[in-house]
Amino acid sequence: MSNRAAAAIVTRRPRFRRASEPPAFQVTDRDIAIIRHIARHRFLRSTHIAALVGRSIDRTNDRLCHLYHAGYIDRPRAQLDYYPTAGSAPIVYALADRGARLLNRRDKIELSHVDWGRKNREAGRPFIEHQLEIADFEVATRLSAERVGHSYIGTSEIIASASRSAASHMQSNPFAMRVTVAHGGRRHEIGLVPDIAFAIELKKGARRNFLVEIDRGSMPITRADFSQTSIERKLRCYLAAHAARLPERQFGWKAFRVLIVTSDANRVRTMLDALRSIQPPGAAGSSLFLFASRDALCAADPLTANWRGVDGSLRRLLPQ
Repeated sequence: MSNRAAAAIVTRRPRFRRASEPPAFQVTDRDIAIIRHIARHRFLRSTHIAALVGRSIDRTNDRLCHLYHAGYIDRPRAQLDYYPTAGSAPIVYALADRGARLLNRRDKIELSHVDWGRKNREAGRPFIEHQLEIADFEVATRLSAERVGHSYIGTSEIIASASRSAASHMQSNPFAMRVTVAHGGRRHEIGLVPDIAFAIELKKGARRNFLVEIDRGSMPITRADFSQTSIERKLRCYLAAHAARLPERQFGWKAFRVLIVTSDANRVRTMLDALRSIQPPGAAGSSLFLFASRDALCAADPLTANWRGVDGSLRRLLPQ
């Protein structure tokens, strides 16, 4: 059978049901790189994967199809409502049990103790969509940095380079912080976990550290009850973490910025108003935050887009 005929048979298989007798194929180093990327991000679209491995989308889809039917990666069923009305939408992939075992053997990464099939079946659509928005940001930032010769440093690399005491904390709960916030005459103990932590090492050796919050527009800006989540409470938590120098103690970061990505320009303005009511421009910690709408990042990328500071000015993340 010709390669073209074999490919035609593969494309006729159901999207979300594995073949009972998948065709034999050789797992290559590039295939393992695909599995590593999926494991690192939890969920990725096929377009993300093609960009990360530097292959055409057609060639990437061919390898993803083989890896899926062989049980190395999964296609979460929560995305089923993309089809058939959006049949051309990129398929979302997740790590499967066989892929976890492979990475455990190859990289000594402890992933095989998790029932990934069950986790993927239980993952709901909102959770997957939030993870994909996180992936959108991370992939775009990594590729942008690499294009100009900078190094993108992700979570695993940050953990590996942290001090022994910091690494011990981070292995159990990466980048989680426990902060004390004074509000309304009371002290509140609140857990704080950013959506993304990354660093950019510039060509000249300087380094910039960032924590990122991906806001989907559903969290209230403020609440009367401070025990409930809100954007204002999150801002206060980061200010408290900065004042207590928690990132320096836990990750070794003496300086960092908090990036907040939100749904639209109007929500950026309401977040800035909330920040100014807490910490006006010029006050200690007020320059910690930078804000951008999702549209602004789509028009450029996180490193070349203009981010808005508490004083209303626009700036980029890296020196030009």
